[in-house]
Amino acid sequence: MVAQRPADGGTLVAWSSGSLLNLAQGKFGRFDESAVRWLAAVGTSYGAIAVKSDSPYKNLDDLVKALKKNPGSVVIGSGGTVGSQDWMQTALIAKAAGINPRELRYVALEGGGEIATALLGGHIQVGSTDISDSMPHILSGDMRLLAVFAEERLDEPEMKNIPTAKEQGYDIVWPVVRGFYLGPKVSDADYAWWKEAFDKLLASEEFAKLRDQRELFPFAMTGPELDTYVKKQVADYKVLAKEFGLIQ
Repeated sequence: MVAQRPADGGTLVAWSSGSLLNLAQGKFGRFDESAVRWLAAVGTSYGAIAVKSDSPYKNLDDLVKALKKNPGSVVIGSGGTVGSQDWMQTALIAKAAGINPRELRYVALEGGGEIATALLGGHIQVGSTDISDSMPHILSGDMRLLAVFAEERLDEPEMKNIPTAKEQGYDIVWPVVRGFYLGPKVSDADYAWWKEAFDKLLASEEFAKLRDQRELFPFAMTGPELDTYVKKQVADYKVLAKEFGLIQ
C-alpha cells in the first residue's frame, strides 16, 4: 500500500513480528526493513508449545528427549508453512535438541483454531502456537502449555503457573509484536504528529484496557527506538533463517 502512496501521512499500515520475519527472508522482493518509517509497537503476544492435558510430555525436557531419540516420532502442528513464526519456534526447539529442523514431522495448519482442533483430535501431538490462542483450552483443562516463549512468567492470574522456556534451560524468546508504520516519504512533521499521538495513546488507561481485551501484553515503543528494535530483530531473524537453510 505504501508503495503506491509513499508520502501519504494519513496511511497507517499494520505490521507484526511475522512481517519482520518475512523481511528477513526476502519475501517482500525489493523492499527491506529500511523501506518504511517504523512508527509504533502497541502490544505483543508470545509463542508457546502446547500439548493435550494427558500428554506424556510434562515439560520441554520431555519433548526434547523424545525428539533426540526419534525426531520423526513426534507430530508437530503449527500455523503456516516452513519459515513461518510457528515453524521457527519448532526449529528453535529442534536446535536445542541438536537436530535438523527439517527432520521434524511438521504439519502446516491455518492458525490457532486449527492447531487446537488437530491437537485435541489426536492428529498432532504438539502444537507450536500463541499463548493467547491457547488459553481457552488451557482454562477448560483440555490442554497444557509446556512453555511460553517470554522473558519471564506472564503476570496474569491464569498464566502465572505457565513456565517459560528460559527457566527450563532453553534460551528461546519469541514475542509476536503488533504495530504500525508509515510510508518512506512521509514528512517529518506528519511523522512527529503520529509519534506524539501514539505516545499519548500508549500511556493511557483506556488503551491498556483495549489492549487487554485483545489479549495482548504491554509492548510500547515508538520512533527511533522502534526503528532500532525492528532492524535488530530483522538482523537476528536473518541469522536464524540462514542457520535453518531458509535463505543463502
